[in-house]
Amino acid sequence: MNFKTPIGRLRIMAIAEGISYLLFGVTMPMKYLLDIPEPNYVVGMAHGWFFILYIYLCFQNALLHHWRKRDLAIGLVASLIPFGTFYADQKIFKPTEIN
Repeated sequence: MNFKTPIGRLRIMAIAEGISYLLFGVTMPMKYLLDIPEPNYVVGMAHGWFFILYIYLCFQNALLHHWRKRDLAIGLVASLIPFGTFYADQKIFKPTEIN
């Protein structure tokens, strides 16, 4: 992954967004079961920024690499499903980086 290319930035952001999404599985029980809300605020803020950047980078790369609408849709929907961005990275983003 090369942070200097648009697809490299998208791949890194996909991983960061996916990890932040999965971290909610840790921080939500802390907030509601243990009454410790602070970690959820931090993870929530980071996830919000990662999500926005991920969506922006998906559109940017779709335009630059002339993705099919189906690939863009998969990339966007992947951000809503746990482990989805990891799937999109392997099936859409990684092959685009090689080309």
